[in-house]
Amino acid sequence: MKNILSIIFLSIWSAGSAISAEEPKIIDHNQLMDHGDGHLMDMDGGMIMGQNKDKLPAGCDKISEDVKIEVHAGRKYSKDFPGTIFGFDKHEWRVKPCTRLTVTFINEDYVRHQWMMHGLPKFMYDKGMFHLEVTGPAKVTGTLILPAEDKTYLVHCDEAQHMEKGMKGQLVVGKGSGTFPSIPGITDPTILDNYGPGGNKPPSPTTPVAVTKADANAATTPAAGSTPAVAVATVTEESSGFFSGSLIIGLLIGFIGAPYLFGEIEKRCQGKTAADFLQCSLQLLSDLFNAIIRLVNWLIQRFSGKDKLLPKD
Repeated sequence: MKNILSIIFLSIWSAGSAISAEEPKIIDHNQLMDHGDGHLMDMDGGMIMGQNKDKLPAGCDKISEDVKIEVHAGRKYSKDFPGTIFGFDKHEWRVKPCTRLTVTFINEDYVRHQWMMHGLPKFMYDKGMFHLEVTGPAKVTGTLILPAEDKTYLVHCDEAQHMEKGMKGQLVVGKGSGTFPSIPGITDPTILDNYGPGGNKPPSPTTPVAVTKADANAATTPAAGSTPAVAVATVTEESSGFFSGSLIIGLLIGFIGAPYLFGEIEKRCQGKTAADFLQCSLQLLSDLFNAIIRLVNWLIQRFSGKDKLLPKD
């Protein structure tokens, strides 16, 4: 009986594993309704914004070339980039100016994803963007004609936290106009993560850092034509520990001054009413504080060579 139950359990588990291992069935959203101005959508989560198949941008005499790309999106494309959750299968695309670009966007997750490109001229593209969106697993295909200028366009998913978690790229037209930071696998991150082996962890704020005089001069002297850097204070263990020099001095003054203070209170304030006793005690505290301040000032002047005598009232 146990053997039969084991065989049944293993069969069910194997069948479930086989089903879960299958690639999701991709639905093609190819029957979108045209709402004008390049805006197409259906009721099942497919959307295109900024579609343009034939209107030439200013500066383009003709279509330079027809390019078709396929962009895959999903969780599995984030595995090579620690700290991310979502990703594209590629994060950079390069085309010529005046290219007619057809993008097939394939969402392999069971959530909504987008391939959104910003910075297009608004006289042609009403929202200044080209936007593909689909609730997956599904795909949608849209087309646009790129302007004549060399420019780098940001591409990302605008769903909440999807870009921050890895779904970000760039489309480089011609020579481009620079790069964007934190493109996975393409450009350096703005803030280093600490997920990989070894961590890339920043120095502990309590770890002393040895700084030579040359380092200090280099840090505080800006190079020619550069903007002066802002000085950053470094806190070490010696100055931030619990038993700091100020604390030790305070404890010594307390131990020395407390017996004198209590003795004077008992001698001068004994027998007074409660109000007079409180006033007398506060006056003694004030006198002790002033005496300590005078002593500290005298010590400073003494060791600085400015005065040899204890200051008088």
